[in-house]
Amino acid sequence: MSDQVKVAITYHSGYGHTEVLAQAVAAGVENAGAVAITVSVADLEAINWEQLAGADAIIFGSPTYMGSVSGPFKCFMDASSKIWAEQGWKDKLAAGFTNSASLSGDKLNTLIQMSIFAAQHGMNWVNLAIANGNNSSQGDPQSLNRVGSYLGAMAQSNADEGPDIAPPQCDRDTAQALGARVAAAAKRWKQ
Repeated sequence: MSDQVKVAITYHSGYGHTEVLAQAVAAGVENAGAVAITVSVADLEAINWEQLAGADAIIFGSPTYMGSVSGPFKCFMDASSKIWAEQGWKDKLAAGFTNSASLSGDKLNTLIQMSIFAAQHGMNWVNLAIANGNNSSQGDPQSLNRVGSYLGAMAQSNADEGPDIAPPQCDRDTAQALGARVAAAAKRWKQ
């Protein structure tokens, strides 16, 4: 068994904004000294399921569409049923991130959906653990966790801005912090 911790970032991105977050999560994983493996689920036939099997942790990412994960991400969830039946991801760590155009956008429901998905697989959920820095008159709208999520990382991307601009840097930094937290937790868990 390799001592190198591997963290898979498994995501769908409809317009590129969630992919930007996936890259930020991967940077956080790598900055914490682990190997980041990004896996787009846009094409189920192209998914390397062996990479997911070999990962110590899987971080799920999806845009929030209509208060839920995107259709392609849900198809990925459903396609994992054989792994679920064999408990192939049991005891891996899991976490999640999401993005929507609205500040709320019902993103919490997406993270709840991901955490239940992870629980059904027997995985152990890692939360964000960053206090909201933007919840008072003295708050900073450019702080980490500006959206105020604790279950996972949330980001907001203006609908009229491309992924070169949105989500803002503070949301990218929050996603990076999530990646680093999961990598550190996976190192401890693996020991």
